[in-house]
Amino acid sequence: MVTLVISVLTKRADFLAANAGTRNARAGFVLLTRPNGGPDGGKGIRFGITVTKKIGNAVVRNRMKRRFRELLRAALPTLGLPDHDHVLIGRAGGVERDFQLMADELAKALERARHGHGDPSGGRRPRKGNRGGNRKR
Repeated sequence: MVTLVISVLTKRADFLAANAGTRNARAGFVLLTRPNGGPDGGKGIRFGITVTKKIGNAVVRNRMKRRFRELLRAALPTLGLPDHDHVLIGRAGGVERDFQLMADELAKALERARHGHGDPSGGRRPRKGNRGGNRKR
């Protein structure tokens, strides 16, 4: 019997490297996936969670991280990509969303990542107050 090892990303360089991988955005989170080595030198399934201060105070951020951790522990053994890093980035609506709905969204995002599909990287949208640039009126 083969035991599946799922480890946690701890180094900043691993999080930055995952940012160059496939990106799948959902309403409550963004899933980043990136290969972490070949089948011989692979590091197995690894995951990381990022929730910034824009989301809320420490209580809100920690609640979101606990929910994400549980979602990933349930989904990665069966749906996770082998020898890939998976990073979940929290979004503002993630704390209030239904847990089962988020589990379904994570399954769909992992399935899209498995097929190599991701969201296009369109860059940042301009802020609402600065649409016209610096031109005079």
